[in-house]
Amino acid sequence: MPSIEFQGKQIEVDEDGYLVNLNDWSKELAEYMAGKDGITLTDAHWEIINFLRDYYQKYQIAPMIKILVKEVGKVMGPDKGNTKYLYQLFPDGPAKQACRYAGLPKPTGCV
Repeated sequence: MPSIEFQGKQIEVDEDGYLVNLNDWSKELAEYMAGKDGITLTDAHWEIINFLRDYYQKYQIAPMIKILVKEVGKVMGPDKGNTKYLYQLFPDGPAKQACRYAGLPKPTGCV
């Protein structure tokens, strides 16, 4: 199984880079993963990452992009609940990339 080395430990990930053990997640690991993608996490990123972690805790599923946009819009308003805003934060795909940084499984419906 693939892994990434972080703070002297091997963290298991799946073939797409998602954490195998959700308990391995930390803010520092998220920042490390984002840094590897050339992204510095801002408060705006964390707002979405924390939203996703809360959503997962409540529903036990990582939402696909369509549901993510809809749910973010309900909670944060239309300025943030739209694909343009989310793609500016997570250019490799808001649902996929944000869920990876949030330590969640790959969203359903993502290929």
